[in-house]
Amino acid sequence: MKLPPLLFADTHASTDMLYFGGVEVHDPFVAFGAKGKKITVQSALEFGRVKKTGGFDTVLSREEWLEKAKRRFGPKAGVAEMIVCLAKAHQQRAFRIADDFPAALYAKLQAHGLSLVFADGMLFPEREIKTAAEAEAVRAGNKLAAVGFSVTEAVLTAATIKGRRLIFEGKVLTSERLRFLIETAIKEKGGEARDTIVAGGDQACDPHERGSGPLRPHELIIVDIFPRHLKSGYHGDMTRTYLKGRAREVQRRMVETVRVAQLVATRAIRAGVDGRKVHQAVVDLFEEEGYQTTRHANGATGFFHGTGHGLGLAIHDPGARIGPVSSRLRRGAVLTVEPGLYYPGLGGCRWEDVVQVTATGTEPLSRHPYRWEIR
Repeated sequence: MKLPPLLFADTHASTDMLYFGGVEVHDPFVAFGAKGKKITVQSALEFGRVKKTGGFDTVLSREEWLEKAKRRFGPKAGVAEMIVCLAKAHQQRAFRIADDFPAALYAKLQAHGLSLVFADGMLFPEREIKTAAEAEAVRAGNKLAAVGFSVTEAVLTAATIKGRRLIFEGKVLTSERLRFLIETAIKEKGGEARDTIVAGGDQACDPHERGSGPLRPHELIIVDIFPRHLKSGYHGDMTRTYLKGRAREVQRRMVETVRVAQLVATRAIRAGVDGRKVHQAVVDLFEEEGYQTTRHANGATGFFHGTGHGLGLAIHDPGARIGPVSSRLRRGAVLTVEPGLYYPGLGGCRWEDVVQVTATGTEPLSRHPYRWEIR
């Protein structure tokens, strides 16, 4: 029989906590399972709100239970002693905990004789499989990302080329300026986009480089937007590649090849398939087209990251992956599909969309055109 979970974290630091309780709380708090019920301890500041809007079966007073702990353990009793009292009251001698459970709290609870067993993998394995409501929440997150791409396309269309600069509304267009416009538009639609990637030229050859400084004409620009839908807490995650000006044939060929690779990967996904095989199909395609991957002391060029990852309450949600490590894809899992190529001097290109795995293929959870060359 699986042990009930024990958590101590805030919901910004722990998506497991957000998943368990279904309500955001910005300070660390105690939550646990007992006899099939979800129980939490909240301060007076949060008690009423969590009771009204959270998904817990029972909400207890932190002040009352700290007082009980002090009566039993003395005036210096804290969170650990409170948990010991709660466990005794609910007849729980052992709990299941996540790998990121606070170390100091773990040591104190062990010293008090409470048994804590690390989960074998995910604390909540069911997080990998998304319900219809969760899939719709991811779709809403991706609609926010599409808002950002529409802003990007409008700005690049309105921008003019002056030598080695793009001019927008009388000023040099920079990564920072475009990022601000993207994130502001998303906020106005009920989302929160942080660390949006707007990276042009060789900056885009580091896939997680946010980008800085002037954006240049005739260079590839990677825009990767992964907003959080504030109402649900679920994320979208999409990437589009752009170029303002006139592309060279070598750029067009690379962009088209990456798009074909994305289609190949998407068509290979279905329940029961090993994600490693999907990834290898992308690797093979790139190699057949002459795009070699090399690794060296200063990094790598070509295709050197995974093809996809889980998406949900976290940008990289736990569960299945599409990459070089074997990972069986399960029906209902939500995954990104994002092959890319990166060569300094030529630039970077990445296309990213989101799908839900079905028995026979995939259901798309993102949509936006692939218009990339803007004159």
